Amino acid sequence: MGHVITFFDFNSAQHSLEIPHLPDTCPVCHHASTPVGHFYAYYDTKFHIARILFRCPRLDCQNLFIANYRRLNLNTREVFFIDAVPTTRQLRAFSKTMIELSQEFCEIYNQSLQAETEGLLKICGVGYRKALEFLIKDYLIKSLPQKEKEIKDKFLGKCIEEYIANEQIKTVAKRATWLGNDEAHYLRVWEGKDLQDLKKLIDLTVHWIEMEQLTKEAVKDMPEK
Repeated sequence: MGHVITFFDFNSAQHSLEIPHLPDTCPVCHHASTPVGHFYAYYDTKFHIARILFRCPRLDCQNLFIANYRRLNLNTREVFFIDAVPTTRQLRAFSKTMIELSQEFCEIYNQSLQAETEGLLKICGVGYRKALEFLIKDYLIKSLPQKEKEIKDKFLGKCIEEYIANEQIKTVAKRATWLGNDEAHYLRVWEGKDLQDLKKLIDLTVHWIEMEQLTKEAVKDMPEK
């Protein structure tokens, strides 16, 4: 059972509609929180869109936002959640090591994250796949500058297989590529995996690359005497 809320249209007529759930994340601060009440509920009779004005209950936020719901069947009171606005851009903070290694990866990843935040789930996976390619190729070019042209020209899978020596990086990067390709192709190979699995593998790839880079820096700063 959802929440029955009274809406007012442009002519001040009342419409009692059933909301399946209240927003559980603030689109401004991106923290999980459930608003305790609403301030205004408006029903657009032309497009059958129900809009509710909420406020984030977090003391550090307190921003107002609008949750939009669509009424698909005029014979029932049920509406379905569409989105909540305004949405602020949510960026992932990458370390200095990763930014210096591949700034393009960091930028493409955050653009893909923004698309995901805005509900563009059909296209953000392709963006994450592109970010992964920049990460791997920039990492390899830094490691093997003499093979820069070959690395740029080859498919990502070939680069991983032929040029990555670190087994941890190779293992997770290879699997991230498989899921990234699924996001770009008509047919999926890995039916049991989704976007979050792809992001998890990219996170692991970032982790192992970062650990390798930091280890190299530590050895360079403190050579054995």
